[in-house]
Amino acid sequence: MSVRHSLLALLQERPRYGYQLRSEFQDRTGAAWPLNIGQVYTTLERLERDGLVRKESGADGGQVVYSITDEGAGQVDAWFSAPVERSNPPRNELAIKLSLALSLPGVDAGAIIRAQRAASLAVLQEHTKVRRDTATNPRKADLALLLVLDSLIFQAEAEIRWLDLCEARMAQLAPSGNAAGR
Repeated sequence: MSVRHSLLALLQERPRYGYQLRSEFQDRTGAAWPLNIGQVYTTLERLERDGLVRKESGADGGQVVYSITDEGAGQVDAWFSAPVERSNPPRNELAIKLSLALSLPGVDAGAIIRAQRAASLAVLQEHTKVRRDTATNPRKADLALLLVLDSLIFQAEAEIRWLDLCEARMAQLAPSGNAAGR
């Protein structure tokens, strides 16, 4: 996730201070990805250093307000027009955990799969419930939330399918009597 570009995009709408940016980000993404306020201010400092935002006079309460520069607006336009790169996939902790479990003696990879499947099913059920509740009471502002929920549902479904595949491959390739793991 590009916090940098997300903050720039929100500043394109109007100048804001850090807490407003954090709140807007979480509101617009259905709070699916919590954003630490410290990360917001660290990112804003870097954006200012790079000439993409500038500080304006403090608002009521003394907060520092940030606005986007022309160069920052150009970065937002480039971000929105470019596809998300998939050439360098992010680390997948579950895949790493399972890979290591399969290569270490005494670790029950089957138990890891079963525990993760149960957790993933619970997440899928929760996202599906929120999606259903949101869809039955639609507001124009909920479109972003619905899209985020759809993405999270598809990710959970894909993880469950992948876990099923892992279990099937383990059963197929494991030595006799050791299909559940080590």
